[in-house]
Amino acid sequence: MKFVATLIANPLELALDDAFVNAAARAVGAREVHWLSQRVACDLTLPVNTKREEAEATLAVLVQGRPVDAAVQPAATRRKSGLIADMDSTMIDQECIDELADLFGVGEMVAQVTARSMNGEINFEAALRERVGLLKGMPISVVDEVLKTRITYAAGGRELVATMRANGAWTALISGGFTRFTSEIAAALGFHEHRANVLIEEGDHFTGEVVEPILGREAKADALSAIATKHGLSPAQFIAVGDGANDLGMLALAGTGVALHAKPFVANQTRIRINHGDLTALLYLQGYRQQDFVG
Repeated sequence: MKFVATLIANPLELALDDAFVNAAARAVGAREVHWLSQRVACDLTLPVNTKREEAEATLAVLVQGRPVDAAVQPAATRRKSGLIADMDSTMIDQECIDELADLFGVGEMVAQVTARSMNGEINFEAALRERVGLLKGMPISVVDEVLKTRITYAAGGRELVATMRANGAWTALISGGFTRFTSEIAAALGFHEHRANVLIEEGDHFTGEVVEPILGREAKADALSAIATKHGLSPAQFIAVGDGANDLGMLALAGTGVALHAKPFVANQTRIRINHGDLTALLYLQGYRQQDFVG
């Protein structure tokens, strides 16, 4: 099997230079260097007899202490036909439930539960019920206020979705958050579809309850399988991205699972980790060049 190694830096830092790239190429015996974006991303074509684990270990040592990410993938299957993305702290910079709670005056209590859940310390479903319970009586209008004043989109997200759509891929936003957010954010970023949990409402307030069953770790993986089947694809033809413990199922199931700026608990269980680049890193991982980007 032929492998390709991709080196990726944050587009704002331009941390890749010829000297470092050439040193990396020598270290893994790369036959060719192909720049995807000057000083931001490049591919190293690895010899046919390359052992993936050895190349990964060599590059991990080389990039240590540098703002550069490295990944090694099978060359023939790196370009994907679908994208499955988490929302909170992945496609947007915030955790929506934390923002709701902050405006409702229970921010510290909810944030503590969120952190423990994303680190895998407590069951996601139980944690969500606990957090939603703290929002009992919150006006529905608070959602609109959060969307208007507190939500920012993660760098590279629009380009990621638009470029994959332009190349025929199916795109889905799958969140353990809430449909009142995913409906707006999916539309703004151009996703084909979205799935999330539903907060129960009574009049113009939330009841502090969520519709069961909760969309958590297993449900995210199930959603990937269902979406792939619906579109005549396999999960192996998808690239998935997330940052929390409840994303691990879909990251493991997808052909390429990417832990983006993830918690250590998640990063340690995911083969491909992007700690420095933005969401355009997922395009470079698939071999897209910067000039191919849409949006």
